[in-house]
Amino acid sequence: MRKILAASIGVLALAAAMQPAAAADLPTKAPIYKAPRVVDIDPWTGFYVGVNVGYSWGDWDSTSLAPIFPIATGLGTTASPNVKGWLGGVQAGYNWRVDPRWLVGVEADIQITGERDSAVGAVASARIAEVGNDFNDIFTTTSTTEWKFPWFATFRGRLGALVDPDTLLYVTGGLAVGQFKFSSQATVTCQRFGPGSFGTIPQATPCVPAAGTPALGTTAFSESTTQAGGAVGAGIERKFTRNWSGKLEYLYLDFGTHTFFGGTGIATDVRLRDHIVRVGLNYTFDPAVVARY
Repeated sequence: MRKILAASIGVLALAAAMQPAAAADLPTKAPIYKAPRVVDIDPWTGFYVGVNVGYSWGDWDSTSLAPIFPIATGLGTTASPNVKGWLGGVQAGYNWRVDPRWLVGVEADIQITGERDSAVGAVASARIAEVGNDFNDIFTTTSTTEWKFPWFATFRGRLGALVDPDTLLYVTGGLAVGQFKFSSQATVTCQRFGPGSFGTIPQATPCVPAAGTPALGTTAFSESTTQAGGAVGAGIERKFTRNWSGKLEYLYLDFGTHTFFGGTGIATDVRLRDHIVRVGLNYTFDPAVVARY
């Protein structure tokens, strides 16, 4: 009996001694592997800012109630000035890539321009005898008209198609706002001649105009107006890097017709429209990161 009890105790002791080794041999749980994060950044989506320079021109057909425009035969009531000049400005916008090929966006810009045109001409009246017929006078009217387009801004939508990953063709259209200036100045001078009503020798003494002859001096009118209109155009933009791109763009602006000097004897209707060609440089900020695993 003692031998059996001793043998049982020995077996239990041996089992207890082998227990840690058995636990050490059990397999451990493998670590969970995570794939590296993938970041998608679309170079065409996001907010951008830029600068541009270009050239603009337009035929501002003008019609006045009075003959204020210089023409070949003197002064006339119509003119077609070619208002033109360099421009420069800044733009900002936002693009959304709606599918692999198509893009929509909005853009606003403001431009300073040197666009202008002017016309100067003179017309002399017939000889007008002074009272007493000892001398005669020739009155000369010098007319100066000027058109200016100091600045404009546009607020447009854009719709474009990617012809390759780096090249965008787009159309654009929206609202335009601009400032326009028109001025007209007429100066009447008189030269005295003699002797008599038909003498042609210039006289040093001043004219003594008869009643009903033109009033000597200068009459000037000037008006500035801010007009709203529309803008349409098209362009091409190409990426140089993920953030930098260059563009070439054409815009047509139409502000309708405005009447300057309304209510006066020289009220003048001016057709306000413009063509613009410009090049620009844009920097697109990286959009919010979209990550997946």
